Amino acid sequence: MKITTLLLCLLCFNFSFSQDDINDLVKQGITYHDAGDYDKAIATYKEALKIDSKSSLVNYELSLSYFYNKDFKNAIKYSDVVIDNDKEHVKAAYITKGSSLDNLGKIKESIKLFKKGIKKFKTEGLLYYNLALNYYKLKDFDEAEEVITQGITQDQSHASSHLMLGYLNYDKNKRAQSLLNLHYFLLLEPATARSQQAAGLIQTMMSSNVNKDDEKPNTINISLSLPDEDDEFSAAELMISMLEASKSLEENEGKSEDELFIENTDSFFTILGELKDKKSKGIYWDVYVNFFYELAKSDHMPAYCYYVMQSVNKNSQTWLDSNTDALDAFDQWLQNN
Repeated sequence: MKITTLLLCLLCFNFSFSQDDINDLVKQGITYHDAGDYDKAIATYKEALKIDSKSSLVNYELSLSYFYNKDFKNAIKYSDVVIDNDKEHVKAAYITKGSSLDNLGKIKESIKLFKKGIKKFKTEGLLYYNLALNYYKLKDFDEAEEVITQGITQDQSHASSHLMLGYLNYDKNKRAQSLLNLHYFLLLEPATARSQQAAGLIQTMMSSNVNKDDEKPNTINISLSLPDEDDEFSAAELMISMLEASKSLEENEGKSEDELFIENTDSFFTILGELKDKKSKGIYWDVYVNFFYELAKSDHMPAYCYYVMQSVNKNSQTWLDSNTDALDAFDQWLQNN
């Protein structure tokens, strides 16, 4: 009895000691990886594998370093161990393996894998995004749109999905939908290089189809294509141009560009909210319009506009720094909505 107890204690001690060693090696490997020294990271993780060759943590980190080192075959090899273990890091392993297959030119295999991952992890936005990205590369834009829309329905917090859908709609000349997508993206990611492109595109779309007649200074020309009869946003499309044209009205003389942008954005969100009826269904009405209409009815539009346009508006940071109470109130409003 005493011998059995002693053996159990020794086994537990050895297991604990091995786990500590693995954790220390993984931390060291991550340090190398973050510094861009993938060869040293890989060598460090392989030392950890000598302790536990099936560790999901070690195999995942190893696959990731191989991926960044552009050794996609080994990235797949070690991702497979994690997927077969079916314990920790499985979602991430699907993404690493799928992206590796994509980089090897095996897009159809990558699509099949991401579909399998989505069945297992229905709410993981990054899986939908990568699947849609593969369809986009194959120029199957309709399938890409359908998949990314499904992903947003499952995970509204995935910024890249809103951005992709925004660009897809822009390519289809659907300004109202694209504006909604890009606004939501900027709410999630307001201050990156991608944000600057998205915010610039919002400015472009808000002012498109409207121009002044040089020979007639008081004349504003609005060029519109005939709306699709089935497009439930056709009225909003018209109003976007009307809002831009209204900047030249006498009542708006003396207003700054910031003030006009806030007012027109508020009007755009309000118009969409008022267009919604019982027949209005789908992601645009349920996710985007619902949210932005409530925002328009709040007192937080200035804070919102300065926050989401900070990557292109030089006045934004000054306003945000000078109005911390308004920004805090907006943040509190977001948490409750």
